[in-house]
Amino acid sequence: MPSFDVVSEVNMHELSNAIDQTNREVSTRFDFKGSNSRVEHKDEEITLIAPAEFQIHQIFDIFQNKLSKRKIDAGCLEKGDIKESNNEARQIIIVRQGLDKELTRKVTKLIKESKLKVQSTIQGDQVRVSGKKRDDLQEIMTILKDANLGLPLQYTNFRD
Repeated sequence: MPSFDVVSEVNMHELSNAIDQTNREVSTRFDFKGSNSRVEHKDEEITLIAPAEFQIHQIFDIFQNKLSKRKIDAGCLEKGDIKESNNEARQIIIVRQGLDKELTRKVTKLIKESKLKVQSTIQGDQVRVSGKKRDDLQEIMTILKDANLGLPLQYTNFRD
């Protein structure tokens, strides 16, 4: 019976490469010379540090560009507020991974509303979809891609 898993994952190695490239570009750019602007990374939390708020926006644009070149969807990032203190501005960005309970319910609801002959089961932070026909599974994938659930989805473990 064909099946696949619906997940939301971020390749952490590619993410750290994008952060390194961003730091390298920020250190060589003329408008950041002499400032202590940088991007720090700890587990699933990224901190942008710059002297002013507008420079935080510039660093985020550079970072977003580096992510897209490494095929990481920026939709997985949850931006926090920019906090300024003394001569430093900071913004914390959280990398969201995995499907939370609410999103797994939305995915299974969309699958059931499609009226296709497939079954969906929630397995922790992913949803397994199985059915008799491969075409039905591919149709479910297109339905989920068009749904715009607010988090980038990947389809893994496709079995025939």
